Amino acid sequence: MYSTKQIQDLQQQSIHFLSKINGHAITVAPDKIAILREILQFHEYRYYVVSEPLVSDYEYDLLYQLLLRTEQAYPDLVTPDSPTQRVGSSLNQHFVTVQHLVPMLSLDNSYNAADLIDFDRKARELSGIHDIAYCIEPKFDGAGISLIYENDLLIRAATRGDGVEGEDITTNIKQVRSIPLTAAFSKYGIRQIEIRGEIIMSKQSFEKYNAQLAVQGLPSLANPRNAASGSLRMKDPKEVAQRNLDAFLYHISYYLKDDSGENNLLSSHSGSLELLWNLGFRSPQKEKRVVKGIQAVIDYCLAFEAGRDTLPYEIDGMVVKVNDTALQDKLGMTSHHPRWAIAFKFKARQATTQLNGIEFQVGRTGAVTPVAKLEPVFLGGVTVSSISVHNEEYIKEKDLKIGDTVLIERAGDVIPQIVKSLPELRNGHEQDIIFPKECPVCKSELYKEETEAVWRCINIECEAQVVEKMIHFVSKDAMDIKSFGEANVRKFYELGLLKDIPGIYKLNYQRISELEGFGKKSLANLKSAIEASKKQPLHRLVFGLGIRFVGETTAKTLANAVAHIFDFTGKTEDELIQLEDVGVKVAGSIHQFFKNEQNIHMLKQLEKSGLQLRNEKRNIVTAGSLSGQTFLFTGTLAKLKRSEAEAMVEGKGGIIVGGVSAKLNYLVVGEDAGSKLEKAKKINTVKIISEDEFIKLANE
Repeated sequence: MYSTKQIQDLQQQSIHFLSKINGHAITVAPDKIAILREILQFHEYRYYVVSEPLVSDYEYDLLYQLLLRTEQAYPDLVTPDSPTQRVGSSLNQHFVTVQHLVPMLSLDNSYNAADLIDFDRKARELSGIHDIAYCIEPKFDGAGISLIYENDLLIRAATRGDGVEGEDITTNIKQVRSIPLTAAFSKYGIRQIEIRGEIIMSKQSFEKYNAQLAVQGLPSLANPRNAASGSLRMKDPKEVAQRNLDAFLYHISYYLKDDSGENNLLSSHSGSLELLWNLGFRSPQKEKRVVKGIQAVIDYCLAFEAGRDTLPYEIDGMVVKVNDTALQDKLGMTSHHPRWAIAFKFKARQATTQLNGIEFQVGRTGAVTPVAKLEPVFLGGVTVSSISVHNEEYIKEKDLKIGDTVLIERAGDVIPQIVKSLPELRNGHEQDIIFPKECPVCKSELYKEETEAVWRCINIECEAQVVEKMIHFVSKDAMDIKSFGEANVRKFYELGLLKDIPGIYKLNYQRISELEGFGKKSLANLKSAIEASKKQPLHRLVFGLGIRFVGETTAKTLANAVAHIFDFTGKTEDELIQLEDVGVKVAGSIHQFFKNEQNIHMLKQLEKSGLQLRNEKRNIVTAGSLSGQTFLFTGTLAKLKRSEAEAMVEGKGGIIVGGVSAKLNYLVVGEDAGSKLEKAKKINTVKIISEDEFIKLANE
């Protein structure tokens, strides 16, 4: 980015200004402000991007304070790209949702060489090119961001969010000094550009920050990724600045060019990384590798994996991208991921630790789950201290004892699990794990069906179940009460403000207003969300009730089968089995739920509170091109979202089912279809069709 002469000149200017300061609180002349800003931007680049500082931290601070004093003396000369404008002076009260210029899609994942070979095969078949050049770079373990520059100035930064929209975090991003506030994109004829990247915290910064927390008597952060991700939404930008975050920028998702400037670098992904590096961004320019052929890709990924622990930051894999941007456009993307890129995830991390004890937790359905309490161990970027061990049979199968040394791993670097115990390390002090006969919460006798491995508490008034059921009821996929989350459910329950599901609609808002964190606006939002949930369609309520074995698809089937929810009280198990997607176990669970007087009383209370227990949409669509036909979707659709496709079916009189069976008429197959396709091939009556065939069928 800087020539040798520029480096020498800027360093000489730095020495000049430092000699002028000499312990005095001076300012510089107005015509010197621009060069002072350039000097500080240069030193930020040397320190945060190339990690080769030319001045000490103390000297940098002297230069920074000099600029700050001068700008205070000449406020009209302050510019948005000044280093002094990184730290905001006020707290962010909220983060506005903004739309990305181009959706931030997820990457398809691979875990072995075979997956990469299959990815290459598809790319060659779709492109017609025999030997594709790939660019390989680290997959940084941080928090995704999107930056927009206009006329060389950073104007917006956003979180990934849902991929389409994210939260505006511009003020906080300005605290990350490896992100330039201004960059000379105009040199390349670029007027507007959107860049993707990852906010990270280096291992050194993570350890240093945790040490500071320990001195203050505060709890330490779990891992660098959480530290980076959590920082982005902190209300005080000064707190963000203290975390010493870093950023890698690795993708140009959109740019608007004029006819001037160079453009050859934009013809390849590796070229775009070079362009970003030249403009002062910390791109993976040094870590990247461009190779031809998938075997060279595999070799580089495996070599990088072997050296991952020597890196100053955490990575959880490599990203493989078709290098030619024109070829990327030709390959296109699905609704979920680009066809020209794939993430190669590293093997699961493993470590040994001690099993200190077992806690038994009660879930929403009464299932008692044993959770292993471990001696905390840092594994793949996360401190692991608890792992679910599922059920009694799992404990026996793994031969687990309290006091055992156990081998654990993070499958896919995400879910920790116990691989095995190491009995050869036992010293005789280990204890057998005794599964309780009574519920650990309400002390009711536990029950286990012959066909299941899970012990359950069947007391529906059990405190643990009551809380978990309320959490499920207000969740996004159920009644979707947006301002009501798990934390509020637990808080209100502990304070005696909430004791059951009907109580959600009888909250004492006066008492809630007295609680910390519930001002007028948050209270109004809570009221509004609860009131809006009363208008949710019947299938959401059915799902929200938490009837065992009843998922979202089955809930829709049930809702469409009745005019009013109380119609289920008169249905036999045989009648329920006749419904699509309802088998013997599901029918038995539904029948048992609606025979329970306490459940009926709860539903009557909900109806009295104004909830929708009647299916007003039932029978509106009695005929259509798909009337009476059953559909199931598998794999990734290219033209429609899954929800859009299912809505098309229901809008044309069809029925969505949850699994492959003889009752299924059509299986619609998208990209990367799995076991459902194989199962459907064995049933002669199931018609297997593509997404295009489905769209044509729906529109006939």
